[in-house]
Amino acid sequence: MAFVITSPCKDEKSGECVEVCPVDCIEEGEDMFYIDPDICIDCGACEAVCPVEAIFMEDEVPAEETEYIALNRKFFEEQ
Repeated sequence: MAFVITSPCKDEKSGECVEVCPVDCIEEGEDMFYIDPDICIDCGACEAVCPVEAIFMEDEVPAEETEYIALNRKFFEEQ
């Protein structure tokens, strides 16, 4: 299970999450950041520093945000 970045990050892109990630699994996209689920070690460092509360454990993503689980994965599949 990995952490997922959801819609509050869109057009916000503060970047604190990137700075604290110990495995560099967060990358910047055109309008938001994304977490690579294959690299994420579920440490929670990113979730703790997100100023817009956009980061959730995959199984805790709010129902209206579940599309972001696939969007995070797809971002890294297309690179």
